[in-house]
Amino acid sequence: MKRMNPRWKASPMWPSGVGSRQPNPRDSALRRAAISGNVLALPPFHVPTGRAVRVFICANPDDTEAERNALKEHVYPKLRDFCRENYGVEFQVVDLYWGVDPEEWDSPDLQRLRMKLLEDCLKTSAGPCFVGLVGEKYGSIRVPGEVESAEFEMILDAAVEAGLDTRLLEEWYCRDENAVPPAYYLKPKAQMLKNYQNSVRDPDTSSYVCFPTCLPSGMESSSAAKSKNDKAWRGVSDEIKKIFRTAVLQLQEKGTMKSVQAKKFLCSPLEDELDFALGKQTPAFLKKCVCYIRKIANFDRHAKLPEMARYMDIITDADRVMRNQEAYERLLKVRDEFIPTVVAASNLRVYSSVTHCDMKLGYSQEVESHYVEGLCKQFYEDMVDIIQATVQQNFDAETDPMYDELLQHLSLCKTFSSIYEYKSEALDLVQEYLYPVKGSRMSPLVVYGGPCSGKTLLLAEVAKEAYSWLQKEMGPETDPVVIVRFIGTTDFSTDLRTLLQSICEQIAINYRCLIHFLPQKIQEMRELLVNLLGESSFHRPLVIVLDALEQLSDADEARKLWWLPAHLPRTVRIVVSTLPNKHGILQKLRSLVHDEFRYVELIQRDRKACSQTLKQQLLSVKRKVTSGQQIYVNEALAKCTLPMFVNLIYREVVNWRSHKDVDDTSLSATVHDSIERLFFSVEDKLGSRFVFRALGYITMSKAGLTEMELEDILSLDNSVLGDIMVSSNLKNPLRVSYDLIARLREELDGYLIERQVRNVTLMVWANRHLHLIALKLYLSNEEDVHQMHSLLAEYFLGAWAGGRKKIFHCDNNHFAHFSHHNNPQQQQQQQQHHHHHPSQHGHDKGSADKYSYDRQTPEQPWVFQCNLLEPDIFFVNHRKMTELVYHLTRSGRTDDLMYGVIMNFSWLYTMIKIGHFDKALTDIDLAYSYSQEKELKFLATTLRSIKVKVTRNPASLSAELQQRLLPVVTSLPKLRHLLLECDKDGPKYCSIVPLHSSMDVTYSPERLPLCSSYMQIVEIIPTLAPSIVIVALEDGSVSTWDVESRQLLRQIDTARSVVLGIRLTTDEKYLVVATTKNTLLIYDNHKSCLLSEVEVKCSKHLGVTGGVAFINGFTLSSQHALAWLEASKEVNVIDLVYGWPLYQFHCWYEVTCVQCSPDGMYAFCGQYLNTTSIFHLGSGDKLATMTSEFSGGFVKSILVLDTLNQMVMIDNEGSLSVWNTKEVTNPRLMEDYDCRGDDSEVVGIELSEDQRSILICKARSIEVLDTKVWKMVEKFKAKRTERFVAAVLSKNGQSIVASMENTSSIFVWRRDSGQCMASLIEISGAIVKLIKSTHHNLLLSVASSGVLSVWDIDIITAMSNIDKTGKRILNLQLSGREDFIYTMDGSESIHKWNFNTGFIEMVFKHEGLVENCVLTTSGDLMVTSDDKSSQYIWQTTTGENIFRINGQKITQLLITHNDQFVVSLCEQNASRVWRLATGHKVCNILVTLQHALITTANTFLVGTTKNKLLAVSLWSGSVSKKFICDDGITIVNFKLIPDCPDYVVFITSTETVFIWSVADESVCRRVQMPANFLKNLEDFQISPNGKLGIVSKGDENINVLDLHSGKLRLVHAAGIIWRQKLSRDGRYLVYICFRNCEEDDDAGVVSNLIVMRLADGKSIGTCSLYKTPTFLCLSQRALNIIVGFEDGSIGTYTVVDRVDAALKIKIATSNSRQIVNNAAQKVRPKCSTHAFKTISDCIWRESTEVFSRDSPINLSDSGEAETTTPTKKSELLQ
Repeated sequence: MKRMNPRWKASPMWPSGVGSRQPNPRDSALRRAAISGNVLALPPFHVPTGRAVRVFICANPDDTEAERNALKEHVYPKLRDFCRENYGVEFQVVDLYWGVDPEEWDSPDLQRLRMKLLEDCLKTSAGPCFVGLVGEKYGSIRVPGEVESAEFEMILDAAVEAGLDTRLLEEWYCRDENAVPPAYYLKPKAQMLKNYQNSVRDPDTSSYVCFPTCLPSGMESSSAAKSKNDKAWRGVSDEIKKIFRTAVLQLQEKGTMKSVQAKKFLCSPLEDELDFALGKQTPAFLKKCVCYIRKIANFDRHAKLPEMARYMDIITDADRVMRNQEAYERLLKVRDEFIPTVVAASNLRVYSSVTHCDMKLGYSQEVESHYVEGLCKQFYEDMVDIIQATVQQNFDAETDPMYDELLQHLSLCKTFSSIYEYKSEALDLVQEYLYPVKGSRMSPLVVYGGPCSGKTLLLAEVAKEAYSWLQKEMGPETDPVVIVRFIGTTDFSTDLRTLLQSICEQIAINYRCLIHFLPQKIQEMRELLVNLLGESSFHRPLVIVLDALEQLSDADEARKLWWLPAHLPRTVRIVVSTLPNKHGILQKLRSLVHDEFRYVELIQRDRKACSQTLKQQLLSVKRKVTSGQQIYVNEALAKCTLPMFVNLIYREVVNWRSHKDVDDTSLSATVHDSIERLFFSVEDKLGSRFVFRALGYITMSKAGLTEMELEDILSLDNSVLGDIMVSSNLKNPLRVSYDLIARLREELDGYLIERQVRNVTLMVWANRHLHLIALKLYLSNEEDVHQMHSLLAEYFLGAWAGGRKKIFHCDNNHFAHFSHHNNPQQQQQQQQHHHHHPSQHGHDKGSADKYSYDRQTPEQPWVFQCNLLEPDIFFVNHRKMTELVYHLTRSGRTDDLMYGVIMNFSWLYTMIKIGHFDKALTDIDLAYSYSQEKELKFLATTLRSIKVKVTRNPASLSAELQQRLLPVVTSLPKLRHLLLECDKDGPKYCSIVPLHSSMDVTYSPERLPLCSSYMQIVEIIPTLAPSIVIVALEDGSVSTWDVESRQLLRQIDTARSVVLGIRLTTDEKYLVVATTKNTLLIYDNHKSCLLSEVEVKCSKHLGVTGGVAFINGFTLSSQHALAWLEASKEVNVIDLVYGWPLYQFHCWYEVTCVQCSPDGMYAFCGQYLNTTSIFHLGSGDKLATMTSEFSGGFVKSILVLDTLNQMVMIDNEGSLSVWNTKEVTNPRLMEDYDCRGDDSEVVGIELSEDQRSILICKARSIEVLDTKVWKMVEKFKAKRTERFVAAVLSKNGQSIVASMENTSSIFVWRRDSGQCMASLIEISGAIVKLIKSTHHNLLLSVASSGVLSVWDIDIITAMSNIDKTGKRILNLQLSGREDFIYTMDGSESIHKWNFNTGFIEMVFKHEGLVENCVLTTSGDLMVTSDDKSSQYIWQTTTGENIFRINGQKITQLLITHNDQFVVSLCEQNASRVWRLATGHKVCNILVTLQHALITTANTFLVGTTKNKLLAVSLWSGSVSKKFICDDGITIVNFKLIPDCPDYVVFITSTETVFIWSVADESVCRRVQMPANFLKNLEDFQISPNGKLGIVSKGDENINVLDLHSGKLRLVHAAGIIWRQKLSRDGRYLVYICFRNCEEDDDAGVVSNLIVMRLADGKSIGTCSLYKTPTFLCLSQRALNIIVGFEDGSIGTYTVVDRVDAALKIKIATSNSRQIVNNAAQKVRPKCSTHAFKTISDCIWRESTEVFSRDSPINLSDSGEAETTTPTKKSELLQ
């Protein structure tokens, strides 16, 4: 119906019907209801996306403890993984007995909560919902928590009548008049049993003691008190149960109490739950339930054994223990009557097993373990079976972002409307507005009011009811469309562009409009919205509800509301809400909507109305307040009547009892105070630490948490476990009990609400006010917050998943500072520390193991893979996607952020696959802002350059990344992690893996315009921060800039003085500015404040006549500034700290330069006449003076080589003088080096980082000197008209980066080869200056236009890592072992490349242009020929030309498969077969052959000549077999069949394919092709078995010809095919095709390399080529591809169909994967050049050969005897 734009919705990655069930019509009906906004038509408990699988465990807690523990430990985690992986939903088990103190098992509160959760599970579970575990125990009846007064008094009377003592009942039950009707309730145990709650707490710390090795006396007494209280409570509860049972049975007998009424007093929880879950249910529902019945044979006889009391109901009568027959009968009624009846009427699964007791031990542990093991297996199988039958794989939310967005808002709408209690007239006003009216135009309706006034709840109610209101008003045939958005609750609804986009899409789907493309401009999006509003009609009216306009982000000026249509069509209504005083939004609305009747203000309501509402609310839950209590309620309502305040009062008073003391402090006066009171009451009930952390985690999460996530996270939090766990309960798995989470949810019901996001239900705060107060109460301590973010990050990283145990320790110190969470690495270090220091920690190692527990947190992959064979069918782990980056950044875990997320291929692939490319880039930029790692910046740039390619085809991501990362990974070593990730996961999606990439690095620098012309720039200084520079302009301003953000950080104005220069101390504390006033201004660099101004004074004897001398130069040491004036012999030394002059250094001649030693102790002052003086900076003493023998010039620069104790003076002509300064008072001349060859001036000098090289850049040349030998090792000369501006060395010193005068490029030269490897264009203009930042290896260039550019030298020099021959690769040969590649490029050289490294290792020079080249099988010998009629035999390992033959021009060279004979084909003269070992002729071949091939048996040479196919004997040279075509027919192409040595396939010009047997000289098969089929034949390939032929015609089709049947199959290629190669096994076709011109430009993509699997015609890998390919080669052994390019470089790739071990080894051993870091980087091998023999060893004449005397007789290195005839594959030459 509608064409979606790929920016919004990716092409479907999940095929239809991938789920285990076919989508049913009801689902599509639900989808229609959701899209049209018919909220009431959606399921009552959830929106259509489904929810978690929630299974309620019904059992007696004591007799099923082993089963429940085993299931908890071994089965539930597996089922959870199964659900997450296959359906993307949670699996949750509700077992409220697990982890709860056994004394609480019969607590009325727990039993009430169990029934509530049982009902929830039955209603909301997406799959199985109920499991019953029934054994031999019926269980005891419950202690009633509350009994209606009439009932209670009747029971009391009956008990008295039965002669029972009822004092206990009267003591423990209290009458409550607040109940309606009045009731008696059980008083809290804590109140009745003194010290009950505190019995297990340490009186000093109020915390549980975790690891009592021996209990202190305080603990002994508290333990004793607990056991005493437990015993007391057991006695009380037994007595209460006995009274109730006796009295109720008596009443029942009399008929006073009905059976239904009596049942609640006489039933055990087990019977109640089974009856509730299984009774009166439909057969379809019962398919989701299971019961496991365990019967124990002959159990009664073991009743006396004390441990058997756990497994059966017993009674003791006069010291005689026996089975309770009454309980047993009730059990049989449930087990053997009720359950079978249900089974008979339905498909309920029931498993019954009979266990036989041990003769002596009864139901022993061994017997029980055997049963439990079988139960676990059966339970898993049943759950999987039911899940597969009932849960549907739901990909809707995965594949349709718009649908997912509207479901989230519908989910919130349902939740908010369910808590809309306080109906008001505002609702009537909105309802009236929605109805149709006469008139042409409408305007939006504005609802406004302060915080907590109920705007969101009102609009949710409107959205829920709008559909039904309009249908009632306009007739049942009306089909309204309701669109609701709660702005700010989702990312899409916060941003205006995505908000309008999703609304437009929802309207378009409802009104069946076709949107050809979604607009790029926001104004056009608004126009689209206005146009779509016009599609509404009276049959389909449109209502748009937008809540909280103030939550819009300010992007696109959204808060100015220019986008909101002020005039609406008659059938459109828009309802918006806002706060009155936020961002001026209400004022903007008033300027848009002028009609006052279109404004509805939510004001505080009437107190009486609120009181009445409160009364109704209480009555609905059978509660009321007494008249005395009502006074205080009225007082509170007099202060505030906001809906939320009334609701908070209700939450407080619903728990009031009539006897409770209530006063004016019982209720708060404001919403804020009431919320705090609510939170404090929850803390009192559930424990402060638990509530602190639980609500803290929910509040700090980005989008909320699921119940299971909260349980997992709290189970990882040692401070929570330390507070709630008793030491005796510490066991695997160590988790918080679900009971606590359930009680927290119940206490905050209506405030902590559910929100549906995709397939998960999140807990979030109902409004922003609750969130703010929780933030204040629970997230105010920074240390806690950091620790909690860190724990959440660990959880979403999966740090403790998969059974990894976490140490349990707790800190019982001050409450505000919870225990410090160790991350996994810290724990490993801690455990290693214990391991290495056993003597110090005698028991610590053991305790670390002993106290490490499995917390059962789930694995957190980026995607849940449904089908390993179909990697593109998956559920995204959206929870990890949403939360992980957020918590990593806030906890400062930059390494985890970098390697766990950004450098993780799965994350990147998933983000692109689900259409979140821009979000991925945002996350990378965020990580860069935190870590400043340049690898991240490069990755972001790389991804931007391949955006079009990978968004269109995400599968190509790994190959695209690898191509770009491989060249730079030596320079940017942290990218290696991503490279290895691509190797690991990339082949799942793309079968091409680049091994060596020759792709030129595309790179553009950061640019900052400083001024209109470079003439205004005085100086630029780089700083320790990579993107910050300090710039001095001639107008006197000194500015500190951030180049990346283009922000001016600080600025200094030097009081209109003209600046001569600026310097920064090494610690960047002081910034010193020299001015034309001859002053040095010393600034505090960080505060930009002037510390002192010091004048640089000149001597009276200054040698300047008639003029003012300005500061000529200045330099800084750590504590001093040294400055000198023009033509001055003095250097002024100034103290930076105090800002005063210290002394002057007096030199012999005029000072030209000064350099301080790195330690700041000495100053070296260079002067005229090539003289240097050394001064002591501390004392001012002159220590020595040195003069170079080249005394004509002046000292241009001084280099101090502190590692070698050497000082180098360089004069203005580039001559060097090297002095040993070990004895600083007596320097010794070591070396004088004369560089005065050309007349050019020295432009720049640089000492390499390792102090091994000195670069001297002159205007006409660049020289590099080696400091070890003090000799020039390289010299680069400029062309006659060119001049160098500047030059610098790369970090490793292997490359030179330079710029030329009047050019706007930066050039990179390789020092070893002298090649110019790259030329980077600076678009801002000609480069006039280069400055190197040594801190970060950055290069700053200044263009003539005044633009500063910052280049990364690491990335620039990475370009020079790619070897190129400089000419297009015409042919290449791969050695037999596939370790070396030999290329021909039409020059005099053959280059030998290392396959693994991609480097050229050898160059074989020939006399003429190389025309042919062949290798032996081993690759040790190479035979070549050139255009000078010479043939050469080369030893490839040493590079030696061991034999040369002159005399004939060769057209083709071949070597037999046994490496013994060479065939040299000539056109003019006789061709020859000669012995490789000796060079002697075997025979002549007189016929001229073209495109010849040697058969695998080495017997024939097969070739064509015009209309003949000839087979020539290699022994005699005569034609042995031939095939002659008819006149006028020529042979177009032929191939040998590899597996059938005597068969040839050839094609003739009549478009006929022949299969010809050489041995029989007969045609075996003839296939006629279609007419004109071979008109443009380019290539022809044969499969090894000869069954298939692949024909390429230079078009977009691959023609697969079945040579047996003659059938032709066409497979469409991705473009026009240039070359194709069939793999040796015939399974894969590798081809290169050129792009279609119609396609969008893919950032320089020239062609595509594609691998196709012939079995199904599927492309299994695509890789873009960014250079013009000139040769394609496919290796015979491994599936390796080598591509030669136009610039003389090669690329190597490997193919893998599915990930296999061999591939992993192949990739891992590739040299490109071996880089660890720069320090360990492998040094590039020196490329050696080997020349040809100048004198030939043999000359061929017509039919003879003449050997020279000194030629070798035998070329063979082996001592084997020569064979007389060619044989197959005998390795003679190794």
